[in-house]
Amino acid sequence: MTTTTPTETSPATTDDAPVTIPVRLDVEKAAPGFSAAMNRLHRAAEAELDRVGFDARLRDLIRLRASQLNGCAYCVDLHTTDALAAGEHPQRVTAVPVWREAPFFTARERAALDLAEQVTLLAQTHVPDDVWDEAARHFTPDELGALVAALTTINAWNTINVTTRTWNPALRD
Repeated sequence: MTTTTPTETSPATTDDAPVTIPVRLDVEKAAPGFSAAMNRLHRAAEAELDRVGFDARLRDLIRLRASQLNGCAYCVDLHTTDALAAGEHPQRVTAVPVWREAPFFTARERAALDLAEQVTLLAQTHVPDDVWDEAARHFTPDELGALVAALTTINAWNTINVTTRTWNPALRD
């Protein structure tokens, strides 16, 4: 995950101005060792995905889904942008929140998206055996290891940002 320097902003004063979301804590300054470790963890997860040849577009879709469930605006923006830049079809990106109802995803992608949801909602779901078994039908053990690493990492990034609001998305021209 590439980070940007957080900025403090004051709330908007007019009804037609965008609402600003103030940074609660600049985690990169407040916990630099931890921030560096998170970046190393991210690189390690990426290396595992690369090692197994995990599709770049599917990486972004699972990260997008986890970020949507966690309510991380920065990561939703980042992974939407990354998926589109990687050549993902805009309809598939916008259908990620309703992937079960959309005909755009393969059985393999559905297994990854379902696993992404269950890992993200871990405290509620405990990753049911049927979800794991379906993922194991579509992914090798090495691919599953890389997928779990990626999901663990994005959920950690989401936890940090939703808690601290260190990073905010910005509209692009």
